[in-house]
Amino acid sequence: MIMMKKIAIQGVAGSFHESAAHLYFPDEELKIISCATFKDVFKTVKKDNSVIAIVAIENTIAGSLLPNYDLIKNSGLKIIGEHKLRIRHSICALPGQELKQLTEVHSHPIALMQCADFLDKHHNLRVIENEDTAGSARMIAKKKMMGAAAICSTFAANMYGMEVLAEGIETNKHNFTRFLILASDELVPELQQGGVKNKSSLVFTVSHLSGALSKVLSIFSFYGINLTKIQSLPIIGREWEYQFYIDLSYDDYERYRQAVDAIDPLTKDVIILGDYEEGKQTV
Repeated sequence: MIMMKKIAIQGVAGSFHESAAHLYFPDEELKIISCATFKDVFKTVKKDNSVIAIVAIENTIAGSLLPNYDLIKNSGLKIIGEHKLRIRHSICALPGQELKQLTEVHSHPIALMQCADFLDKHHNLRVIENEDTAGSARMIAKKKMMGAAAICSTFAANMYGMEVLAEGIETNKHNFTRFLILASDELVPELQQGGVKNKSSLVFTVSHLSGALSKVLSIFSFYGINLTKIQSLPIIGREWEYQFYIDLSYDDYERYRQAVDAIDPLTKDVIILGDYEEGKQTV
């Protein structure tokens, strides 16, 4: 039985990945393992298959994190769930300062982009790109950088003893990131015990026949399976050939399995990345 769950994430403590971990596993004791890169996340799980990985896969504004698709496929891990997190950005600084006193703001380039309208109104702030949102807050706190601000989550600001000067500064309030929860085959039965399966992620290639992909999608439609996402990526070393990553949702698991069997003559190298319950959306 899994007691304290070990969770590998990209980013430092207080990152949005950690927020997703606590929301997906509410009221559970978690040991967060911070990794510098997504590759390091998968290396961590490979070394210790009792570790669960949480990996961002797409954002409603920035789009898909394309390198993560192949990392997931090649890892051998199974997707056991997902969580859709509303991304709320705050600007924070060391206590006792006002926004007008600050001279620079640090954050990840995408976070800075997502807060462009707010930053346009504060010309006193010189924008400095860093590798991480929470890492920016940690750096300012550790170095006691007066006059410097970080854009991060309120969760991260509180973790590092920063004072939140403004919340919800992102331009688009419909900013969500979808995180996938992945585990080794040994952990899947326990983590999904009693759970619903109404969503799946697959990757495959199609034969060089006219309309092959269209026929595959028509089969899913015939079986009442809803295609919620399709992402094509080139196959390295095979010019002009592509693999397709798809997400499917359905009400009848058996019909979904029948549909997967039915596409077999039209597809090659089919991998089911995971059958799981469609994730909740934190608003």
